[in-house]
Amino acid sequence: MKKLLTLLLAMLLLAGCAGNNPGTFEAGKNTFLLNGKPFIVKAAEVHYPRIPREYWEHRIEMCKALGMNTLCLYVFWNLHEETPGNYDFTGNKDIAAFCKLAQKHGMYVIVRPGPYVCAEWEMGGLPWWLLKNDSVELRTLDPYYMERVGMFMHEVGKQLEDLQITRGGNIIMVQVENEYGSYATDKPYVSAIRDTVRAAGFTEVPLFQCDWSSNFLNNGLDDLIWTVNFGTGADIDKQFAKLREVRPETPLMCSEFWSGWFDHWGRKHETRPGEVMVEGLKEMLDKGISFSLYMTHGGTTFGWWGGANNPAYSAMCSSYDYDAPISEAGWTTDKYFALRDMLKNYLQEGEKLPDVPQALPVMEVPAIKFTQIAPLINNLPTPKQTEDIKPMEKFDQGWGTILYRTSLPEEVKAGTILRITEQHDWTQVFADGKLLARLDRRAGEQEVVLPALKAGTQLDLLVEAMGRVNFDKSIHDRKGITEKVELVNGKDIEALKNWAVYNFPVNYDFVADKNYQDMNSSAFCGIEKNDESVPAYYRATFTLDKVADTFFNMESWGKGMVWVNGHAMGRFWEIGPQQTLYMPGCWLKKGVNEIIVLDLKGPREATVTGLDKPILDMLRVTVPETHRKEGQNLKLTNETPVASGSFNQGNGWQEVKIPAAQGRYFCLEGLSSFDGTNVAAVAEFDVLDEKGQKIPRENWKIVYADSEETRSGNRTADKIYDLQESTFWQTVDNVAYPHQVVIDLGKEYKVTGFRILPRAEQGAPGMIKDYKVYVKTGNFSY
Repeated sequence: MKKLLTLLLAMLLLAGCAGNNPGTFEAGKNTFLLNGKPFIVKAAEVHYPRIPREYWEHRIEMCKALGMNTLCLYVFWNLHEETPGNYDFTGNKDIAAFCKLAQKHGMYVIVRPGPYVCAEWEMGGLPWWLLKNDSVELRTLDPYYMERVGMFMHEVGKQLEDLQITRGGNIIMVQVENEYGSYATDKPYVSAIRDTVRAAGFTEVPLFQCDWSSNFLNNGLDDLIWTVNFGTGADIDKQFAKLREVRPETPLMCSEFWSGWFDHWGRKHETRPGEVMVEGLKEMLDKGISFSLYMTHGGTTFGWWGGANNPAYSAMCSSYDYDAPISEAGWTTDKYFALRDMLKNYLQEGEKLPDVPQALPVMEVPAIKFTQIAPLINNLPTPKQTEDIKPMEKFDQGWGTILYRTSLPEEVKAGTILRITEQHDWTQVFADGKLLARLDRRAGEQEVVLPALKAGTQLDLLVEAMGRVNFDKSIHDRKGITEKVELVNGKDIEALKNWAVYNFPVNYDFVADKNYQDMNSSAFCGIEKNDESVPAYYRATFTLDKVADTFFNMESWGKGMVWVNGHAMGRFWEIGPQQTLYMPGCWLKKGVNEIIVLDLKGPREATVTGLDKPILDMLRVTVPETHRKEGQNLKLTNETPVASGSFNQGNGWQEVKIPAAQGRYFCLEGLSSFDGTNVAAVAEFDVLDEKGQKIPRENWKIVYADSEETRSGNRTADKIYDLQESTFWQTVDNVAYPHQVVIDLGKEYKVTGFRILPRAEQGAPGMIKDYKVYVKTGNFSY
């Protein structure tokens, strides 16, 4: 009996520690209610697949010690259903285990199951195989799409519905879709997703939808909580003004308060001031406003899961450090301690601020010299045949590299253009094995001027798929070559046919099972050593007598991916700004380790060294920082404006109607500012067509901007159409008005107006006061 009582007591204590008592969470009058008492959500956004499972608990403890009481996380559909109908919630994908670990440490969870999540993640979390369906319309009531959404959401419910707070779990809210107002206006679709989320079992906690202050009413459903997303520095009262007006008694929450920003390949490393972040969070807490800090810990986008933005196409780096309070490797930062020092003054009843966990050990690793190579050209898989070229998805390939091969049917004259429609995303063109060109989608490169080539020349197009676009309509982002390849000689156009297609996927079993040759011989496989134009797999082993975190330095390599002990570590690209790959010590082992590198460009030196700190801000490519050539000046003296006027002062979108004007080139000229400074700033910009509808921005280009601030941030003029309201074009403070920006709309339109959004900060810094507008069919003179 004594043993039985002891056992029962232990079980009761365990249940109490795990927090298994049912509770409630609901929206009260101007506040959330946790078990009937007012509760401010202080959420840390973290993403379980961006953290090794072995480190989940450490990162959760870091968030708890920061002063947070909740974790906010996405569910990544394409991670859990890589192929149709095959669901995986194990290992690093075990989202239920992550939630339970949070509960162990007294933290609640907000779940954001999508189906679309954005998150700078491949295709915004949607599975690539949806694009095998030619007619699929993503994020709509398309029957096929909605059928697959329902099936996936049902699987998510099986994992998480029993973890709702009402059942003794720690899930307190669930999101419906994600920032849908930035995609479309379609309440029936959002309503259908809401019903799908409920059908998955999420019926006992509040459902909410998040959007921007400028568009949350477009799809707002009466039976959902509405939250607003915005970044550091924003005018908080202005962000919530409309929501307070339409729902004066609703609890207020910033469901994404952006602590930093994400990095793109070929652009400067992004940072945001920590003191501005802390000030904004303090202001919200003083006003009883809940928040989720996106990101509190960004982590790493391992493998091939990094997404891309468009327009203009720009792929994301593997590091998702985000300049967050907790660094990519889980370290404390100045932001962390500044925020912790503030949050300790806002603990609610029952909350305690634990000690900060110790940082995990880090080490250097001596140079690993690669000894084996497997050139792609000598390790071709079985080809598939097709008369017409097709995108990667049609060959049942989701990620990686694809080789299209054909023979030229007749002689090609020098100067003939090889035109690709379109290559997605980085293509190397070979003729009989000789490299002719490299094409980069980021630069809009889709053509090659050919030398004279004989009939029968073997033409190879080796295409690497970078991240699929994760935002706006461009998420319909098929990879490889999406339509056709043509030879253009004057008016003669010939489509190339009869292709052999070779698939190089990214799974470890595929890259490991290659015919690796010794690199130490004077020549191997008929390919000279140090030939930088040879795409190849490289393999090495290295021995460790201890394990700890490290950062593999990829500075001497070209472009590709890395696998260590079977783990896909991420992408590298010599252009930067990221030069190292975070290597968690938990994925290393004492003794012999294996590393495989796919380098599509070729290394300068085939070695990798482990550093004790990352390199995230080394940009090694010369790119124009501005959209103005040296000595270039826009000439408007002989141009007649189609409209002129003054904007209204203050934050928020403004729409201006102008006399209809036919044209392709649109110029906005700012003549003066409201704040009396030299600075002009614009966050977002739309041009309206003859129906008053927004002209699609996918093919826009900035032709000219008189001034762009690149010293203190990436504030170039293309930020006015990047679909991100927290980024902006800003002129340099020592360049006087007037300021001009010229947009190539991609083709001619009948322009009837425009919409402009100033910066989100209080007072709209740099807001243009007086303006002129010019529209022309041909480009302006410079």
